This record gives sequence, structure tokens and C-alpha cells, in this order.
Amino acid sequence: MDGMTTDIHAMSGDPTTSGDGATRHFTVHHDGVTIPVTRAGRGRPLVLCPGLCSTQADLHELIELLRRDHDVLTFDLRGHGRTSAAGTYSFEAFAGDLAAVLAEARRLGPPSAPVLVGYSLGADLAVHHASEHPGAVAGLVLIDGANPVPEPFVTEADLPAFRAMWEEAAAAQEALRGTARQVSLTAQDILDLNIEIDGVRAGILDRYRRIDCPISMIMSTSMAGADGGGPAARFNRNWRAGVERLVRELPRVSASWLDADHGLVFTHAPRIAELVRRPRDPAGQPAC
Repeated sequence: MDGMTTDIHAMSGDPTTSGDGATRHFTVHHDGVTIPVTRAGRGRPLVLCPGLCSTQADLHELIELLRRDHDVLTFDLRGHGRTSAAGTYSFEAFAGDLAAVLAEARRLGPPSAPVLVGYSLGADLAVHHASEHPGAVAGLVLIDGANPVPEPFVTEADLPAFRAMWEEAAAAQEALRGTARQVSLTAQDILDLNIEIDGVRAGILDRYRRIDCPISMIMSTSMAGADGGGPAARFNRNWRAGVERLVRELPRVSASWLDADHGLVFTHAPRIAELVRRPRDPAGQPAC
């Protein structure tokens, strides 16, 4: 990444050595943002990209499970967790954060390409990175994101409800200031990003067609909740329709379904870790 400088701060051993189970830290300075990165575990290299309003601290259970048999690299996007706040929050800016971290991980080694796992927005970032950098990743595991939904989620009619939801979430964040779970984005930042992500997903099928590595999806059956009716039911139908459309047009993409909402990374971490480990199912059969 042009203009990127990197400082390395190892907790133990040589930071260029990986796969021995030791925990190491290094820092990526990119686009005016400071991104602390953690690497631990042993086995196949894996990079985990969190989503919007989630941090590596939030994903600790899944991370610890993956470290049992993967050399796992974790970080936070700008404005999340221990990564510094920024003047710009956009899909392109977040994609730059991921690219900068992957470039530094590649410089440090090992030479083999990692599996790239993304949750929610992190899945969309993973698809875009893989489509633009052939051979850079060994495979994609996309957790409840990067979905080519046939209809946008944030419509004019839904704006007031989404605005209220994110204002409530931003207010709740005050109690997390200064912790590894803090999110610095405002409610308007989050709303604007959700609208932008709708636009990104409108063209994501073309991105999938350009990817040259195995792709596995782990999706929730009730991403908007299981209240049985109302807007949630519409959102859930749209979510399933997007995945069905993708695997119909690109049968090489496999999809596993978990009986969960969008918080599946917190409620179903052991099952997700199992799905990450297992060989890709070419038939894309649902998992329970």
C-alpha cells in the first residue's frame, strides 16, 4: 500500500516467525490510522476481518477456537477497538485498512497465502480484496455478509427505524469508551455506511465471478431476528434470496445455514469454527 509505514512491536520472539503458537503484536500505520494487529496460534495461516461495529475483542471466542489449528491474525478496522479513529469512514477506507494489514502480514511471512475470514462488512471487504488481488488468499470464508441481495435493506421507508436503532447503539457505546470494544463512529456514520454497503452489494456478483479461490459462506437463517413477521420477515427473505441467487449463478460457492440471527459469531462460535476447519462442501448443503 503506497505511503504505508509499519512499526513492529513483538511480545515474544521474532515477529517474522509464525506458527509456533506464541502471541505477537505489530502495528500498521496506514492513511493516518494506527492499526494494532495480533498474531497467535499454530497451523494454516488465517486472517479474520471483523464487521461494522464489531471488534476482535467481541470475537474472542471464535478467535481462540480458530487458534487451535490456525496461525490467526486479527485486527480492528478504523474507529473500532484499539484502532484509532479517522476523519473518513467509507467502504473504500475500510478496504484500505484490510489491504494494508494483509500487505504487512505477507511481508512478515509465512509465504503461503492465508484463508481470509470476514464477518458482516468484513465479508464484503474480503470479497473485494480477493477479486482485486488474484492469488493473494487461499480461500474465503464469508460469515453473514457479502450477500448479493435482490433488494436494498435501507429504503426511504425504513430510514427512521434504522436511524433510531443506530442512535440507540451509539448511545450504548458511551459505556465502552477507552476499552477494546469501543466504536468511535457516530449513528450517522453507521447509517451512511449501511446505505453505501447496499450499493456495494448491488454489484458484488461481478466481484465473485473474478475470484480464483474456494468460497464458503456461513449464513444466518434469521439475520434480522425471528419475530415471525413485520420488517424482520421481509429482511430475512431478502437475505436468503440473495444467497440462493449467488449459489444458483455460481455453484462453486458453498453455503451453510445456521439457525441464528446476525449475531451468530457470538452465539454459534464453536459451530462456525468447525465449518471454517472442514473441507469446502461443493454441493453447498445446508448445515444445522
